[in-house]
Amino acid sequence: MKKSLLIAAMLLPLLLTFCKHESTVRKVDLSGPWRFQKGDDLSWAAPAYDDRKWDTLLPTTWWEEQGYKRLDGFGWYRVKFIIPSDLKVNAFRKDSLQFLLGKIDDCDQVFLNGVLIGENGVTIRGNEKPGNDFITVRDKWDLDRRYVLSADDPRILWDQENTLAVRVFDQGGYGGMFSKPFEIAMVDLKDYVKFDFSFSAFTFEGDTAVSRKFTLQNNYGKSDFRGVLEWKVVSYENGNTLYKKDSVIVLDKNGKSQYRMRFLTDPQKPCYAELTFTETTTGHRVTETLEVPYIWTPAPTPQPRINGARVFGVRVWSPFRFKVPATGQPPLKYSAEGLPQGLKIDSLSGQITGMLSKKGEYPVKLKVTNVLGKAEGGLKIVCGDLISLTPPMGWNSWNCWGLSVSDEKVRISAGLIKSMGLIDHGWTYVNIDDGWEDKHDKDGNILTNSKFPDMKALCSYIHSLGLKAGIYSSPGTKTCGGYEGSFTFEEKDAKAYADWGIDYLKYDWCSYGRIAPDPTLDQMKYPYKVMRHALRQVPRDIHYSLCQYGMGNVWEWGAEVDGNSWRTTGDIEDTWESLSAIGFSQNKCSPYAQPGRWNDPDMLVVGWVGWGPALHYTRLTPSEQYTHITLWCLLSAPLLIGCDLSQLDLFTLSLLTNDEVLAIDQDPLGRQATQAKANEKYQIWIKDLEGGGKAIGLFNLTDQPLNVPVDLKELGLTGRLNLRDLWKQKDLGQAENHFEMNVLPHGAVLVTVIR
Repeated sequence: MKKSLLIAAMLLPLLLTFCKHESTVRKVDLSGPWRFQKGDDLSWAAPAYDDRKWDTLLPTTWWEEQGYKRLDGFGWYRVKFIIPSDLKVNAFRKDSLQFLLGKIDDCDQVFLNGVLIGENGVTIRGNEKPGNDFITVRDKWDLDRRYVLSADDPRILWDQENTLAVRVFDQGGYGGMFSKPFEIAMVDLKDYVKFDFSFSAFTFEGDTAVSRKFTLQNNYGKSDFRGVLEWKVVSYENGNTLYKKDSVIVLDKNGKSQYRMRFLTDPQKPCYAELTFTETTTGHRVTETLEVPYIWTPAPTPQPRINGARVFGVRVWSPFRFKVPATGQPPLKYSAEGLPQGLKIDSLSGQITGMLSKKGEYPVKLKVTNVLGKAEGGLKIVCGDLISLTPPMGWNSWNCWGLSVSDEKVRISAGLIKSMGLIDHGWTYVNIDDGWEDKHDKDGNILTNSKFPDMKALCSYIHSLGLKAGIYSSPGTKTCGGYEGSFTFEEKDAKAYADWGIDYLKYDWCSYGRIAPDPTLDQMKYPYKVMRHALRQVPRDIHYSLCQYGMGNVWEWGAEVDGNSWRTTGDIEDTWESLSAIGFSQNKCSPYAQPGRWNDPDMLVVGWVGWGPALHYTRLTPSEQYTHITLWCLLSAPLLIGCDLSQLDLFTLSLLTNDEVLAIDQDPLGRQATQAKANEKYQIWIKDLEGGGKAIGLFNLTDQPLNVPVDLKELGLTGRLNLRDLWKQKDLGQAENHFEMNVLPHGAVLVTVIR
């Protein structure tokens, strides 16, 4: 008994220490439901206002996702909470409190206990009165909302009830509060010291060396920070540390220092770098994990290989243009047997051109040769009423250049699609997004602005490379960027597009919302029917891309207005949150995909992106980028590269040139994958392929490597099946009833199963 009491006495101090540590409050969680009311009234900022009859909404996702699908304009959020003084106990400097409010689409004013403390991402430090000009801001929706107050700010009521009220204004599309985190905490070292990797990408040096530059910035204006910078490289396969280095550094106040890590690794074996700065005086640390790119796509062989789509649609009397995509040691020589009358192939470029006068299906045998051998493949030409019998593949200017797009940038991008070999893997379209328009002249003809002095000459240049040209407009009076739309000029615009040589039209809802502010289903369809009629009057095939963000379940009626593809969601961002929310929500659209009619979950966000002149390297990890391409191919989605091709790195190029993966997107059957299994850890998607095979995608939703089990019987697959890993282009042997694959964090594996 005494021995037991002695042990208890010895453990009591440890137990009390543990309990005290566990009871120390580090943050106030605000991610639970808030009160919500649409409309606008500044009295709603007051703590005493009675909001008990308001709706409840989560702040972590847009209000459109929570029942307010047609809400553009004002909405208010309110939440009450206690800020405990215990927050200060383990704080780094104990002098500042921060309110982290995720992101807000588009504009916000934040009130603490009835007093304005923040506006559009900028902290209000005095007693500034709220104004209404905050709604004129248009480009802050993707900005993290972080408002920082001094710990002794009188607007903070320590150990008492506080009220936050957020006044939100949405300019169109998705609106409200979204993303994460939503919390209140003391400012920590990690809020002052920031790693920045966005200005550089990993560079492969030879076959084994990898390097990347990064910066470390001290945003604290009161003192320098001395500490240790350590970085190590860890194998995903076995957890072993492959490389480690540390050094003592000093971060000047409000200063930024650049560093470079370089190490040896096998580029086919995934690993990650862990970087840590530990501040000497307090021991507080900041850690960032950076996944190292791994390249699974094998290098193309020097022998000829024919890639790309195996079926091509065209209408009678429309200019025919098809570049045979093929790889191999140059020079390559192209030929085609069975071309219908009116078509010819250029033996040096592989371009098939001409015009067909009769409907019908024409099987063609393609042959590509070089000094090392030959490759043969089939192409079925279908001359009928439908075009785009496989999803379009190409490049669009928006995700990198935004409104700064120009003739020069488009020409450079087109040239790079050819010179970097993307054209040899099926990448075809060069699409000019918003920013090219000027106005309609007195005769109703659309004019280009000074950035595009001769659109017809630009299209001719694009065509000379074996590529196709795309353009952008809106059914409203103005485009999203404020340029001239097509409203009441649809037939004139369609004729201009055909005369210039346009092959693809992205038609963006934008200001049509002012014409039909609360549209019925018929009103949603109407402007797209008008342009459809105009496009059908011109003697040229133009892929018709409806861009209206999925309103009215467009996938159910897009074919009715003769759309070849239609956007099913809002705009994508280069984040896991955006990618996964969009990509894994497409199951409902699956029944409506078929040859010539494609669901479009938006453009690709790999490589250097930025929506304007200022670009950054994608925030997606390499594994998330594998998920991006894998899922989009399973979805039979249009594949439109959105990055600056002049900065295309080896890893991104490998993602875009895996012909076995791209073949899943271009499969002639035209089915979209369906979600076969989903839980909080992983998802499995399955797609029917021409010839009876299946493509199966395994997706890891967690932050750790995960073995994903596949029950083949659950998928309706019986008997012994041959498995092939498409990214590695490697046979995996046979499986019966069950197999499982290790999938990296937020990563994907893509396999085919064939009897």
